Order: sequence, then structure tokens, then C-alpha cells
Amino acid sequence: MAVIDKSVNRSPAYARQLNKFAMASLATLFAAMVLAAYLSPFGYMIVTSLKTRDQITASATGPILPVEIVKFEHEGELLDVLNVPLEDGTRELAILQAGRRESTFIDPANPQAEPILWEGRWRELKPVYEYSLQTGNFKEAWNRLDFPRILFNTSVIAFTGVFGTLISCICVAYAFARFPIPGKRVLFMILVSTIALPRQVMLVPTFAFFNEIGWTGTWLPLIVPHFFSNGFNVFLLRQYFAGLPRELDEAAMIDGAGPLRVLISVIIPQSWPAIVAVGLFHMVFAWNDFFEPLIYTLGNPKIQPLSVAIQNFNSRFGQQPQLIQTTALLGLALPVVLFFLAQRFFMRGVVITGVDK
Repeated sequence: MAVIDKSVNRSPAYARQLNKFAMASLATLFAAMVLAAYLSPFGYMIVTSLKTRDQITASATGPILPVEIVKFEHEGELLDVLNVPLEDGTRELAILQAGRRESTFIDPANPQAEPILWEGRWRELKPVYEYSLQTGNFKEAWNRLDFPRILFNTSVIAFTGVFGTLISCICVAYAFARFPIPGKRVLFMILVSTIALPRQVMLVPTFAFFNEIGWTGTWLPLIVPHFFSNGFNVFLLRQYFAGLPRELDEAAMIDGAGPLRVLISVIIPQSWPAIVAVGLFHMVFAWNDFFEPLIYTLGNPKIQPLSVAIQNFNSRFGQQPQLIQTTALLGLALPVVLFFLAQRFFMRGVVITGVDK
């Protein structure tokens, strides 16, 4: 008879594999817990947007999901259906007459049968629930918020700003990555240092300037400044451009291409991951920006973007949390869809621009 040597299972290699598996399992569990905690507000938003106000109140002591107690109509009266334990098992019965010690029930499946007398405290019985999704909240929020107009305002501000940001930042990053500018390192450090400058520091002089030239109450203060680049986006694009081989530029120049042609035909086609990442960063920033739109559009509600309009909506309908969560969910829809559509390019751009290639 062959003898199996069990000492193999106690070998150092087996122990290392077991430890590696345990560490990977713990890391996965920790990541899942962090992800669940991070997404829990989003889940609460979705669930609340599908409830009525009464369902939200009942969820404090009852089910969290959008459900309602099953009702049975008997002689023009709606009766609650409860889970009643009987000798032949638990049955779903409608309570006809509630008593302190004894209650009368009827069978919804056979309402013509004799009523059932049950001894016990009916308040301790668990009700029968059914899903009741209130999709009408979306229609109501859409109409009350005038969502098409708000969405148009926000889209104009966000996508026009994305266009201006990409044009200006690509040109500035290309100059820092390829041109022999005197004092280029010092200029680049000054530009990057503006990232740490708080927006509140520039608020008063900027507002005074825009008010003096008559731009307050318009979209111009929210769009035009983005045509002059910013340090964060220039840094990302410059890091990516600097990693591209210069031999491609030289080959294009030998064929007669100038700097602009090199940028359009050589640099940009190879830099789509970084460009998409910068575009998404700015689009999300412009979509969620509240401070500056509140200041510059306060006197003209018709041009207010989504963030300001939702805040005004919340102040009017603060007693209806289902509508508040619905408007927030509607505002998140487009950025989330764009992120998932461009996720591959976005992640490549963020990872590559942060490492030395």
C-alpha cells in the first residue's frame, strides 16, 4: 500500500501560497467594504427617488426598499394583509377586525369563506409587502425643475468650456514639451503653482472686472476664462507629450511639416487618452460647479445651470426628499454615462500621465 507523505502540505512553498491567498482575500474584502461604503449614498439616492413621502417615513422602522403593505378590498374597504401563523402553517390573511387578544381575518384567496378567528396580538404580525416603484417622481421633478432648459444651460457651459480648455491647454502643454523657451522650467513651475491658489482669493477682483465690462448675468464669465488654460490640465498634457518620441516630430519636419502640423498630425493622434482625461476632468468640474455660477447668474435665473437650479429647487421642496433625490439623480445621469463611455481612455490617461514612461 502506498503511503502519502503529508509533510508536503507543510512545505514553505505551500505556506507562502496560503499566506498570499489570505492576503489577497483580505485585500479584496477590504476593497469591497470600501466600495460598498462609497456607493451607499448613491444607492440611498436611487431608492429614495422611487418612494413616496409616506414610504420614506415608514422606512425609518420598516423596509428600506420602496415597498407598500399589500391591501385587499373587502366591501369597499381596504384591509392590510398580514402573515398569520395558524396550525396548518403561516398564511397571508387580511385583517377584518383588530382586537387586543383576538382578531378576525379573512382569506383574500377565498373571501366568501367564514372569517378566521385568531388569538394573539395582531400588532406583532409581519405585514405582506409588495414592490411599489414611484417612477412618477422623475416626471414631476422634470416638469417642476424645467429640466430641458436647465440641461441646455449646463451643457452649453460645460461643453464650450471643455472645448476652450482643450484648445488652450494642448497648445500651452505642447510649447512646454517641445519648444526651447528661455526660462521654461521656471515658467512651468509658476504655472503649476497656481493650482494651489484658492479660487476665493481671486473672487473679488475677478467679479469686479467682469461686472465692470458688463459680463455679469451672462455665461461669459463661466466660459471665456477656460480659453486661457490652467495649471492642472497643462501639467497632465505636458507630462504625456514629453513622453512621446521626438523622432516622430523630426520625421514629420523632414517631410515639410511645421510645428502646427506636427501637433495636429503627430502629437494629438497619440495623446487621446490624456486629452480624454482632461476633457472629462473639466466637464465634471463645470457640471458640478456651484460657487461661480451662483454669483454670475444670480440676477438671471433663465441662464442658471443645473447645480444652482437644483439648490433653488431644494430650498422650495425641502419637505419632499423624494423629489430632491430625483433631481440629484437626473443631474448625475449624463456625467456618469460619459464616464463609462470613455472609461478606457480616461484610466489610461490618468495612469500614464502620472508615471515616467
